[in-house]
Amino acid sequence: INAEYMGGCGICFGKITHHGNFLLSITSLDFVAQYALYKVWVKPNQEQSFLYGNHITRAGLGRITQGCPKYQGAVVYNMADVPIGFGVTAHSTSECHRLEPSALVMFHEADVAEYLRNEEHVV
Repeated sequence: INAEYMGGCGICFGKITHHGNFLLSITSLDFVAQYALYKVWVKPNQEQSFLYGNHITRAGLGRITQGCPKYQGAVVYNMADVPIGFGVTAHSTSECHRLEPSALVMFHEADVAEYLRNEEHVV
C-alpha cells in the first residue's frame, strides 16, 4: 500500500520501518497483554530497573509461563499482574531454572516509562 493511500485513526500499534519491518509500539501494550501467550513477571526490586530500560536478570524473575521458547516475544508484568512492557526471552523456561542469578532472562523492548523518556517519539 502506498503511503499516500494510508491513513489512521485510533491507537497507534506500531510503525513500519524503512526496511518494511513492523516495530511494535508501547501504545499497544493494553491490547497485546490481553492476548499474550507468554508472560513474564518481575520481582519488585527488578521492576524499576526494567522501567529504566534495562534487561531482566534471573535474580529479578518472579515467574514465567511454562513452555516459553527461546527468543520469543512476551509481555512483562509486575507481581500485581499489571502489564509494564514487553520484550524477548533470552532463554526458554526450562533453561531459566538452571541459570545463575546474574544471567539475562529477558531482553528489554519497550516499557510504560517510555511515555516519559521519549514523549515526542512515542505518539
